[in-house]
Amino acid sequence: MTVAVTGTHSTGKSTFLRQVAEQLHRDRVEVAVVADLGAEALKHGLPILQDHTWASTQWIVSRGMSLEVQAWTRADVVLVDRPAPDALGYYEAVLEYRGEQPDPVSIEQLEQLVARHARHYDLVLRTVLDPRIPLDLSKPRGTDPQFRSLADRHIAKVLERLGIGHELLPSDGHDRALAEVTAFIQGGLDVWPTRTTIADHKA
Repeated sequence: MTVAVTGTHSTGKSTFLRQVAEQLHRDRVEVAVVADLGAEALKHGLPILQDHTWASTQWIVSRGMSLEVQAWTRADVVLVDRPAPDALGYYEAVLEYRGEQPDPVSIEQLEQLVARHARHYDLVLRTVLDPRIPLDLSKPRGTDPQFRSLADRHIAKVLERLGIGHELLPSDGHDRALAEVTAFIQGGLDVWPTRTTIADHKA
């Protein structure tokens, strides 16, 4: 099973996924985590955040997909911090931030990659930006609140436009979501390969 958490920076994605992984480990579930690729992109000289380009977006999408496929071979559950739709949302946020017009052909190429791969996600959660929560500056992050808000909005737009179903993960709802997500995963593992949704599980 693959569970992905998307959303703008410093909204608790990594912390939440770490909590999910710890709970699953306690339940003796084999877990692999595909981490945020921002730091790795910088090591390769690729621009991120407000400096994002089509090429860096293509690299992040392709690299993330490759790491997810590798993780599928060695774990029962793969947790993805920033799945493929995230990078596309950031790129579109950058274009608006810089006042640039998107190239329809380039966007369509990325959309096709993202939409095809997103079919493999059993569950996608999108964090909800709470501007009152301060930025965690332990990683490379954009500190401009306008860009952070644009990224939040464009990620939501990408998910909706590509028809990628997802659950919201508000900043004050992580404890409840942790219980629901771990129950969803356990239920999915019990009945694999039948796929359900959190809504089904609640019902």
